[in-house]
Amino acid sequence: MDVTLGCVGQGELRGRGGDPGRGFPPRFVPGGENMAGEFLHAVSAVFMIFCLMAVGCGLGAMGWIGKAEKRFIARFVVNIAVPMNCIVGVLNHLNREGLMEMRSMFLVPICCILLSLFISMVAAMLLKLPDNRRGVFVSMAFLSNTMFIGLPISTQLFGEISVPYVMLYYAGSTIFTQTVSVILVERSGTGREEERDLLSFGKGILTKPPILGVIAAFLLLTTGIRPPEMAMRFAGYLSDTVSPLALMYCGYVVYELGFRNVKFERGIPAMLIIRLLLAPLICALLCRGFGVDGLARRVFITEAALPVVSQITVMAGEYGADEQYAAAGSVLSTIGIFVTIPILMLIVR
Repeated sequence: MDVTLGCVGQGELRGRGGDPGRGFPPRFVPGGENMAGEFLHAVSAVFMIFCLMAVGCGLGAMGWIGKAEKRFIARFVVNIAVPMNCIVGVLNHLNREGLMEMRSMFLVPICCILLSLFISMVAAMLLKLPDNRRGVFVSMAFLSNTMFIGLPISTQLFGEISVPYVMLYYAGSTIFTQTVSVILVERSGTGREEERDLLSFGKGILTKPPILGVIAAFLLLTTGIRPPEMAMRFAGYLSDTVSPLALMYCGYVVYELGFRNVKFERGIPAMLIIRLLLAPLICALLCRGFGVDGLARRVFITEAALPVVSQITVMAGEYGADEQYAAAGSVLSTIGIFVTIPILMLIVR
């Protein structure tokens, strides 16, 4: 199933968010480059991401970003910029035929996350990790940072046309982050988990602004309603802030965690292998099995190969698990993508 057939052509794009010549990321054209060219494209994309993260790290060292600014950036990106990015990306780069094809694709991220979870739990048992690290290890290994790193890196590699597929993976990842991951980290800290009912869980997922943005975008696409051009341009301007702000936020998080906390303690190498190597391999096999090809395959594999979810470190500190262990995993996995992503782009070309 070549999902790029269901996407809007370059000549049909409308609004600022859909103009390939404007905005933050360059548009990626599959098959338009040789192997060396694609490798250089991936290296330059990763280098751009590294530079933006370095800005965030530098601003933290200079004292320009603190806890208040960090909170503002996170809230602005998640609650305002990302929902606008969803609407612009879906309406400018997808049509109804492509939407119908995407329904079956949702099985790929779900199955990939489930298999990664199983492998991570087996690895934690074999490594005989202490109680305050076991749940943290599993959470770091089976979930990827699809929002603050996944969205910028995919748009940088493939262009804004990749946004619908990123949001599909993000939806699956969010479900597991808010359920399985929270329970695992809680058990590593307090030894028990809080009681949750199905209603509060559903409300917690469906009221998240990025999920609301996805729902709104797909509803507009399904009904054939397109907002006025001025509204689309307004959304496009807000959408363009996602990549630089999200990456500067990640850079500040690396600065905040500190390189002094980075140690290859027991379990960290295994976590990196699962997170950066096995997860994308599983995703590639699932894409082949489900017949997912083209741009969707590339995006899904990229999303599966991303660093640890930054929220894991926060949860570890909140529930009394090993926060330093989570911080080390987060920093090392973030550094690791600067090596793995360019190589991965050659493998999945």
